[in-house]
Amino acid sequence: MKRHVALAGFMASGKSTIGRRLARRLSWEFCDTDSLVTREHGAIADIFTSEGEPAFRAYEHDALAAALDRPVSTVIALGGGTLTLAANRELVRHRAYCVFIKVSPKQILARILRSREARPLLGNDPTLARISELYAKRMADYESADFAIDASRRSDAQVIAEILHWLRERKILTAGDAS
Repeated sequence: MKRHVALAGFMASGKSTIGRRLARRLSWEFCDTDSLVTREHGAIADIFTSEGEPAFRAYEHDALAAALDRPVSTVIALGGGTLTLAANRELVRHRAYCVFIKVSPKQILARILRSREARPLLGNDPTLARISELYAKRMADYESADFAIDASRRSDAQVIAEILHWLRERKILTAGDAS
């Protein structure tokens, strides 16, 4: 009954970019849980400031459930901390094939420093030490994914090709899907 592909990984690992492109290749819909939360509740940084992380995680859970309830096959980009909650891991396990996009903490820092997006859990001055610490805490949750791909030295096109290969190899897609 699984009909979705969920992309998991640390913040700035490329889940949304890869997810959009993968969805296009599959002719599936695309959904980003952070965007769903933002659309419904406002900026993530503002939620963390005014309501705290527990409120954000509750909104994130609701967004995940809504994404997984979609009646059509969807590529879902998960927020970086989505899998830290057991209830979310369980939902994903039952309703989607989960792919962990692994990127090194050093690359993540470089991407975050180029981005204008606020990252509440990293503070105003993100450091490699803080990213490495949080990444290490989340690693077991990320590794619960069905498939992991090290995207550190691969282009988005190569990552997508490898995900498609894995989906076909597992007979999740047929050879004719996603030319």
